[in-house]
Amino acid sequence: MLELRHRGVGPGPGGAGAPPPPEGVAAGGDHEAESTSDKETDIDDRYGDLDSRADSDIPEIPPSSDRTPEILQKALSGLSSRWKNWWIRGILTLTMISLFFLIIYMGSFMLMLLVLGIQVKCFHEIITIGYRVYRSYDLPWFRTLSWYFLLCVNYFFYGETVADYFATFVQREEQLQFLIRYHRFISFALYLAGFCMFVLSLVKKHYRLQFYMFAWTHVTLLITVTQSHLVIQNLFEGMIWFLVPISSVICNDITAYLFGFFFGRTPLIKLSPKKTWEGFIGGFFSTVVFGFIAAYVLSKYQYFVCPVEYRSDVNSFVTECEPSDLFQLQSYSLPPFLKAVLRRERVNLYPFQIHSIALSTFASLIGPFGGFFASGFKRAFKIKDFANTIPGHGGIMDRFDCQYLMATFVHVYITSFIRGPNPSKVLQQLLVLQPEQQLNIYKTLKMHLIEKGILQPTLKV
Repeated sequence: MLELRHRGVGPGPGGAGAPPPPEGVAAGGDHEAESTSDKETDIDDRYGDLDSRADSDIPEIPPSSDRTPEILQKALSGLSSRWKNWWIRGILTLTMISLFFLIIYMGSFMLMLLVLGIQVKCFHEIITIGYRVYRSYDLPWFRTLSWYFLLCVNYFFYGETVADYFATFVQREEQLQFLIRYHRFISFALYLAGFCMFVLSLVKKHYRLQFYMFAWTHVTLLITVTQSHLVIQNLFEGMIWFLVPISSVICNDITAYLFGFFFGRTPLIKLSPKKTWEGFIGGFFSTVVFGFIAAYVLSKYQYFVCPVEYRSDVNSFVTECEPSDLFQLQSYSLPPFLKAVLRRERVNLYPFQIHSIALSTFASLIGPFGGFFASGFKRAFKIKDFANTIPGHGGIMDRFDCQYLMATFVHVYITSFIRGPNPSKVLQQLLVLQPEQQLNIYKTLKMHLIEKGILQPTLKV
């Protein structure tokens, strides 16, 4: 639109800097200029002045207020701002880690609620930024539709989880059977209702802006809801697949900050001026060591390694199983250079410890790019933090920007290198079938086992 306006004020066919039109074409030239002007006016009526706004025209978002508890403010009043921020971040970090340990102790269901709560809060922080930036237009239904789409997408994803992991429970409830059977159709119908409401909310001169916000909402849903759904999927594979990746990202965040705070001299990336190469490298080695040790400790306990399953007979989640080979000690021959250093030929390790190296490497090398992405996003909208929920840290999204990349990687890693056929899930699917279908599967499986010699054929009398 800005280009069109510049063209409109520049030398035209009859302008001062243009050559005179040929004889007999003057009238046509005037008509063409008039027609072009009409088109530009029509475009202006359609789109308003949205495209003429440069990045510098984005309204300033007021800075977040300091929510540091007064007792901490008084205790740290004598320190410089640098050390004051260091102590506030440290105290709040230890507090959050302690609460996280408490929720782990409370079990898998509480962890799922924690993930859902974080997802909703992150969505709220991102949507609020969009609402503040474009609040001057007073567009209808933006917040209402954003939260409606959040409910729709959550209904779809978590409905899929219920159908996948709670089949035996669903089978007993007739109303749930209807909802599960037509789950995707209901989800699609709900989304269509929101889509139609968005179309009805379109306002003249702000069409393009409203489509920007429609895309903003959907990208936010992609970042928050789908990733949190993958986190819960990882949790169902075993709590260790939830804890080691998440704690590796937390470890990398803390150690990179400490190495950068005390030893940082070389800037790493312009998007985050406080990030340094010293912090990045120190965080990498610390995270790999931490992940290796954490994998060794957690692999010893069924509570962490067994897949999370819902038991209908006790009406609760259980983590009881015979640990797979992944969590059984194995003897490994050391490479030559390690034999000389450790003076040992072989070492006993859990296979999961080897996988933990891949997880922690991703957490320390690729995971920070989620933080860099968030830094670029905040710079684009001239804000320091997503919110002021946690003193010294910013918003919830500021603390979990790297976790979303990690969740996707872990899910892809499990499906590519770890997951095999799951007998319990196959059994759940069989129980939902009709009796005739179950009988056909039984006969087919019986014939297959007889052909393999595992079962003896029954003698007909």
